[in-house]
Amino acid sequence: MDAVANPLPPARRAQWILIRSIRWGVHVAALVGVFLVGFSWPAGVALALGTLLGSLSITLCYHRYFAHKSFKTSRWLQFLLAMWGATSLQRGPIWWAAVHRHHHRHSDTEQDWHSPRHGLWHAHNGWLESPHILDVGYNEVRDLTRYPEMRFIDTFYHLPALLMVALLAILGSSLQSHYPELGTSAWQMVVWGFFVRTVLVWHLTFTTNSLLHSWGRRRFDTGDDSRNSYLLGIVNLGDGFHNNHHRYASSARHGFYWWEIDFTYYLIKLLELMHLVSDVRTPPDEVLEEGRVRTEHT
Repeated sequence: MDAVANPLPPARRAQWILIRSIRWGVHVAALVGVFLVGFSWPAGVALALGTLLGSLSITLCYHRYFAHKSFKTSRWLQFLLAMWGATSLQRGPIWWAAVHRHHHRHSDTEQDWHSPRHGLWHAHNGWLESPHILDVGYNEVRDLTRYPEMRFIDTFYHLPALLMVALLAILGSSLQSHYPELGTSAWQMVVWGFFVRTVLVWHLTFTTNSLLHSWGRRRFDTGDDSRNSYLLGIVNLGDGFHNNHHRYASSARHGFYWWEIDFTYYLIKLLELMHLVSDVRTPPDEVLEEGRVRTEHT
């Protein structure tokens, strides 16, 4: 659905153009920047660590906490989780949770904004080109909108990302001044540690919408096209066990069985041991048994 068929008021159209410009600007900065700034092992470390933390900012913060409330935490840690999630520039936590809850209500129907039934590329990226990304209903995320600090981060979600850029630039500049033999610089750290990392995290996240509703195994009959992929389960830190997730969405554990490696869940359990989170939800025994029975007959 394009802007011509769905005209927007000038202010809303400006917002839509800004969101699209940021997304494509980050892609261009990543693709062009790597040829301009060179590479060094500190930049490689920034990329690897940034991608890991960026993926966790979505799987743990935006997905399992804000979208599904699969565990509980304090208000101050909730704020920090929101800040952490926003560093990946997937808009604010309230918007992300609202879109994802809408997806679960209408998974793989006409109302699902990013179902592969509308095309694989549409599910992966094309849906974000529509002005309908602004038409998010917030009625079902009142558990989040009641916090003024959450509304602030949702509006100014770019600020944590800008802070990350500044810290990477300061680190790169310091390394260049004190350890010139490393061959790094402020721009190099920003390009690899933020722009390239952000693009990688985006497309890893988007595979859940596209590939994991098109390719993989279906352990549970969930009434939609959700799939499990062991490969993407590892790469996406547990979120690749997507059919499991659609069977029992409120679970903090997506790898339901011991052989399904779920790094995000392990981190949540560590936070629980540290008494930073509580009431970590897992699938009930009857759901686990249902999966075992279906697996035996597959």
